[in-house]
Amino acid sequence: MIWAANKTARMTGRTVAFELLFLFVLISGLFSQAASSSINVPSGMTGSDLLRMSQEGKHNDVALLAPQAIKKNPQDVDAYIGLAWSLNALKEYAKAKDIAQRGYAMFKDPRLVQALGEAQYYLGENEAALANLQEYLAKFPEGSKSALSFYLCGELFVRMVKFNHADIAFSTALQYNPSNARWWARLGWVREKTSRYLAALKAYDQAVSLNPTLEDALTGKSRMLAKIED
Repeated sequence: MIWAANKTARMTGRTVAFELLFLFVLISGLFSQAASSSINVPSGMTGSDLLRMSQEGKHNDVALLAPQAIKKNPQDVDAYIGLAWSLNALKEYAKAKDIAQRGYAMFKDPRLVQALGEAQYYLGENEAALANLQEYLAKFPEGSKSALSFYLCGELFVRMVKFNHADIAFSTALQYNPSNARWWARLGWVREKTSRYLAALKAYDQAVSLNPTLEDALTGKSRMLAKIED
């Protein structure tokens, strides 16, 4: 009787285990189906919609939907642009570089060369990044990525120890986006590197007025005041 009871208990336990396993597989399948269905591109959605979504900051949505849109219509240049820009925003730089290169090879669109240059900047490909960002700026000087592209060119010139070039690039970026405190602080720093202390102080002052807690600007301003007083 005891043996039979133990056997029954073991069978019951085994049955429960199988049922739980089946339930787990079933639920996993449902979640998998849900995930698969979630990447279906909505009817009527085009690359221009995806590009607009990218510009609105909906980068995760674009990263999910744009590859499917490209599969449906490989000639939709806006889908490539939106995807490349969103991948950069998501810090997926290797993926952004790949999609931008593929798109640019097909369409030669300056917005794709901008995305390529931005990705290469973060990947440390300095010479290529600078060339591509400059190409974008030459063809699209008033484009939506102009301010960022000038700023990145400035940082690339800093890497290359070309501080006067960096000054020009940062100054131009700030003409497009004068409310960026961090960029003003960077402009102050490159001016400091070329011993232009009054000009550096002016840039640091502007940064502090925009962001009174920005440490780089505060310490830079203190250094310049000390230099000028000497």
